[in-house]
Amino acid sequence: MANINIKPLADRVLVEPAAAEEKTAGGIIIPDTAKEKPMKGTIVAVGDGTKEQPMTVKSGDKVLYGKYAGTEISVDGNDYLIMRESDIYAVIG
Repeated sequence: MANINIKPLADRVLVEPAAAEEKTAGGIIIPDTAKEKPMKGTIVAVGDGTKEQPMTVKSGDKVLYGKYAGTEISVDGNDYLIMRESDIYAVIG
């Protein structure tokens, strides 16, 4: 996990998406054009929440999120997603 200087505001989180699968379970290599966008990642930074809704996730949590959730940003050559906490479906144990 990279150490970056971005602090999300309110109920937003910064997520580093997991790498797309390179092979299928059977060992077939997936070409770049057929790779699906991953729907899981690791939280890198968390906002402070709102008065009505405090944040329930923290940096380092592995999460599942919606396929079209968040906005893609690139910082220092690394790709991240910034999204609302409500776009996160679950925290992975």
